[in-house]
Amino acid sequence: MPEFPYVPGLAGVPAAESKICFIDGTKGVLEYRGYNIEALAEKTTFEETAFLLMLGHLPTRVELDRFMSDLSQHRRLKFRIIDLIKCLPETGHPMDAITAGVAALGMFYTNKEVSDPAVQYEAAVRLVAKLPTITAAYHRFRRGDNALLPRDDLGHAGNFFWLLSEKEPDPFKARVLDVSLILHAEHSMNASTFSARVTGSTLADPYSVIAAAISTLAGPLHGGANEDVVGMLREVGTAANARAYVEERVGSGKKLAGFGHRVYKTKDPRAKILERMATEVVDRYGGADVLATAKEVEKVAVEKLGGKGIFPNVDFYSGIVYDRLGIPADLFTPMFAIARVAGWLAHWKEQLENNRIFRPSQIYVGDRARDWTPIDQRG
Repeated sequence: MPEFPYVPGLAGVPAAESKICFIDGTKGVLEYRGYNIEALAEKTTFEETAFLLMLGHLPTRVELDRFMSDLSQHRRLKFRIIDLIKCLPETGHPMDAITAGVAALGMFYTNKEVSDPAVQYEAAVRLVAKLPTITAAYHRFRRGDNALLPRDDLGHAGNFFWLLSEKEPDPFKARVLDVSLILHAEHSMNASTFSARVTGSTLADPYSVIAAAISTLAGPLHGGANEDVVGMLREVGTAANARAYVEERVGSGKKLAGFGHRVYKTKDPRAKILERMATEVVDRYGGADVLATAKEVEKVAVEKLGGKGIFPNVDFYSGIVYDRLGIPADLFTPMFAIARVAGWLAHWKEQLENNRIFRPSQIYVGDRARDWTPIDQRG
């Protein structure tokens, strides 16, 4: 008999002690370093939230000014990184492009002293600053356009809009994206965060750590659900079709995109904020029919599945928000990565504080003590 029970997917098995993120899935509570997500979304910027996650406290004005200045200085890419991105096939998925770009960064910024706080800070700033630039550059190249240079006078969210479209966003649009980045910046020990901590535990460089996390997020069981939600809502068509659609899906045992979570047994607190934001975005930019369909799908789905603890998660309304902001659907998951890099880096740094390489055991269930057979006697 094994010493420990086998738990598929390590579900519910603690893999680390952490001070970064607290979740109460029954009450629908999410906190970053003790700060409630509702307060952070209302009162802070993504830059402040990233600083909080990576450095452990909300910044002073002096600290924030320095951090934002450092981000501004590091948004640009070396021309060889640009050339590499140009060589990637335009038919590829952006997640693969940003994985390649981030991995390549490590060859230009080599430093093996990963436990040095100065090295950690410089790498964190580069990764947070450059990930939107890589994403936007690939998007523009695949359309036949040249990449744009970041602007020093725009914040993190505003710069991303500029880099995508060569248009300066209005303050409302920039703030909506800023809040979306805050909501996606961290979420405890999910698959990509665990991947980051495992890779970091080997003392790999931070660019390899983040490339590993992005690759993990690219899998359809982790990222991409908000893109699926938009497709689902288009398939439903109208609010009048919602009940029949949901009942058919539930009755046949099929999943509903944007519903259910491994942790939350009530409505995801991030989904509540995004629902309000979706209403505001639709009021300004149109799409009332899509939002009405989403609300009706949620109503019927909660009737059918709420008793099982299945409610809307962060992806259900985020896809509507991104779509109304004019962000292409296949950039929704890269948007997740642009935000979550702050959380991944926070976990990487925390892992190194008291590091021990991950080496879980296994339960062997294969054959034993088999006799070797010469090749000409094998059936």
